[in-house]
Order: sequence, then structure tokens, then C-alpha cells
Amino acid sequence: MDGIKYVVVTDKSIRLLVKNQYTSNVESGSTRIEIKHWVELFFSVKVIAMNSHRLPKKGRRIGPIMG
Repeated sequence: MDGIKYVVVTDKSIRLLVKNQYTSNVESGSTRIEIKHWVELFFSVKVIAMNSHRLPKKGRRIGPIMG
């Protein structure tokens, strides 16, 4: 279970629990297949669908130019 860091607890994630949808933060280099495998092993469930996204990198400023 090294890939799943922690469960995200927000207002929206609590509302999703009623629909059996869970929100968690995972390792940055993880693939969708790895995440699905971890969830199926840890929770002993069959994953039907999964959404994931990667946050954009932080911009680097060099003087007045953002790049």
C-alpha cells in the first residue's frame, strides 16, 4: 500500500461517500492501472471506473518572464 498516501476529506468527498465514490491522494508517478490494483487489494472490491488527474507543474519565474 505504498502508493496510496492518504484519504482526502473535504465537503465534496464526504458527499461522494454516499455514492460509494472515494477520494485519495496517491504517489505522483502512479499509473491508473497501479492505483486500480492497490484499491482492489486493500479494500477487497472490484473497481468499475476511476478518474485521475495530474496537477500542472509550478511555473518558474526568470525575471519578468514566466516560463
